[in-house]
Amino acid sequence: MTGDETSYGDEIAIVGMAGRFPGAGDVGAFWTQLLDTVDSTGQPTPWLTEFDPDFFGFTPAEAVATDPQHRMFLELAWQALTDSGHDPAAPPGPVGVFASASANQYQSLRVAAGRDPAPFQSADHLPGQVSYRLGLTGPAVAVQTACSGSLVAVCLAAQSLLDFRCDVAIAGGTNVDLPDYRHPSDGLRSPDGVCRAFDAAGQGSGFASGGGAVVLRRLADAIAAGESVYAVLRGFAVSNDGANRGGFAVPGVDGQAAAVAEALAVSELAPDQVGYIEAHGSGTRLGDAIEVAALRRIFDDRVAGPVALGSVKTNLGYLDAACGITGLIKTALVVGQGMIPANLHFREANPEIDFGPFVVPTKTTPWPEQPPGTLRVAGVSAFGVGGTNAHVVVAQPPTPGWSRLPTAAQPFSRQRCWDDAVAVVA
Repeated sequence: MTGDETSYGDEIAIVGMAGRFPGAGDVGAFWTQLLDTVDSTGQPTPWLTEFDPDFFGFTPAEAVATDPQHRMFLELAWQALTDSGHDPAAPPGPVGVFASASANQYQSLRVAAGRDPAPFQSADHLPGQVSYRLGLTGPAVAVQTACSGSLVAVCLAAQSLLDFRCDVAIAGGTNVDLPDYRHPSDGLRSPDGVCRAFDAAGQGSGFASGGGAVVLRRLADAIAAGESVYAVLRGFAVSNDGANRGGFAVPGVDGQAAAVAEALAVSELAPDQVGYIEAHGSGTRLGDAIEVAALRRIFDDRVAGPVALGSVKTNLGYLDAACGITGLIKTALVVGQGMIPANLHFREANPEIDFGPFVVPTKTTPWPEQPPGTLRVAGVSAFGVGGTNAHVVVAQPPTPGWSRLPTAAQPFSRQRCWDDAVAVVA
């Protein structure tokens, strides 16, 4: 990919970001943890029980009863908009909200403790809640495709911009995992809570709380407005595995490969221009092997040098509906800053994986030197139980000087908004 393009076509700019993750209350702290190879699995999430009800027009009782996923995403949406330089009260045009959330564990545990269920607390209501509280008038779309939900939300948001259904789009997702909630047995959970993606000892991931949001603009509009850009979405695709897989919860090579191939085709980039893949990388022996097999179908014989392969789940755990947005935020910083964080806990390769051109980095390394006039390009994947796959091709901004680090998250007035009948790890 060359850096001298003046016609930006269907490219989408990431102009704002916000996130909260285990041990990191904002994107800047998250990036520092990644560079420092910090394993944040099981780290405190003190922001989980806190909220600013007055700022968003909640009564104290409403705030305590509201799903913390909704509260978190409200704050993330506002932070991402302000990080982008836009005033949430005076955006440049209709703002769309595309969001995914996991099961409302908080409500389930409150009801089990004898509380009355609060209305309008499902994942369906999350985007509308943001639009209502922030006064946004673009499409408000809930996306429920399990673990791929937040990356599918990004794809739908980008398409909405390309269709001129909005001028700004907020996209992302949240997950809250509470200690007393009884999960179904799904084979995804690591016994010790550690994700060992691509490793012989991989047994899944520990689940974690967190979330993220990005603000998207048509790249031409962002440039015309003088907005700074984290990264550019060059192509994106969503597919489903259909029936060609080993079971409903088993991923499929064909469906994953189709999503990667289509996203690259839309981007008009070749596999040999991609230097990094942020994998779904859930740490299961079968799932990781299927994912690499799908990638090899696209990349084998089409790349000259090694392609780095990593998974942020090795740093944080499994954020369920927020998996995809977490991987996208990481990948935007990778291409923007030119650093590839280590994939943690990789000691002995999963014997079921033939890695081909892919290399798993075990330490933080600079992005290899690019040929003159070219830009860094990466891919990010998210796959949902049920077979919905998303892949996004992410590139460095066409003017490298545009790339920036996140500004500090805007502080809210913090107060405890939590039902003490519900246990929390904070």
